[in-house]
Amino acid sequence: MLLTFFLLIVALAGLVVTADRFVEGCAAIANNFGLAPIIIGVTIIGLGTSAPEMLVSGIAAMEGNVGLAIGNALGSNVANIGLILGITLLIKPIAVQSSIFRCEIPALLIVTLGACVLVADYSLDRIDGVALVLFLVVFLAWLVKLCISQNKSDPMIEEIESELPETMSSLLAFGWTIGGLVGLILSSKLLVWAAVSIAQAFGVSDLIIGLTIIALGTSLPELAASIASVLKNNADMAIGNVIGSNIYNLTAVLSIPALLAPTKLAAHIVNRDFLVMGLFTVLLCVLVADVFRRGKLGRTSGFALLFLYCGYQLLLFYSIQS
Repeated sequence: MLLTFFLLIVALAGLVVTADRFVEGCAAIANNFGLAPIIIGVTIIGLGTSAPEMLVSGIAAMEGNVGLAIGNALGSNVANIGLILGITLLIKPIAVQSSIFRCEIPALLIVTLGACVLVADYSLDRIDGVALVLFLVVFLAWLVKLCISQNKSDPMIEEIESELPETMSSLLAFGWTIGGLVGLILSSKLLVWAAVSIAQAFGVSDLIIGLTIIALGTSLPELAASIASVLKNNADMAIGNVIGSNIYNLTAVLSIPALLAPTKLAAHIVNRDFLVMGLFTVLLCVLVADVFRRGKLGRTSGFALLFLYCGYQLLLFYSIQS
């Protein structure tokens, strides 16, 4: 069992490192082909940071561990808000200036409500998956158009472009992309194997493992990105990472098990986990809306988010015992 936990840690570390290389390579290729920096930032880099969740969910679904795939998507959203944003706020209060959030927040609410409505029949099928993918396409097209129309007048756009990787030769870029993708696939397969082994050893469902260990592990890139952003005084990026990642988790990640392995959902997944994810999302939207009035999110909000996140983890722990 110690070896399994060690391999789990190795897989998580591999996901973080290879995801970073994969995103850098893809962004460099797009840059070398003359794609506008803002489009690279909001599509390739934004979606690329969700690559670990997408591959883990895809492999888990293909191997019959649909609960792990669904738990990964929902748990990552809760972790992004409660844990990642909570920790970020404890490090440094955040002032939000970007007007883009006034549009992204409604988009996050719509996709969250949409996902909850789709599973209200206690199933996740291919029609649900297609609907989520369509929303992703519409969202990306709308976001690109919005960012271009801002014409660099928005601080969020300036921060996104400042985070783009430096110029890289095409050969090296293709090498990072292919190597990163291979590393992501291998790390994801190892992570799923280790997670299922731990779940079987402790007699818990793969859903619980997905909601906890896997969700935390695949959210590590977002944690690193948010902390780095706030330390560089790129506060809008710290919030933007959370909002964007949560939208991608519900569209690009949750759609994968829906398309690859349609399934009936246990009542507690809808009534507990989707509900908690929805409540955390509403709380995030309330906090961001409030910061436009008060000017800053402080450490009190960070403590509150961490407290609620820990409360959800305790709820999951006690559900195992009962």
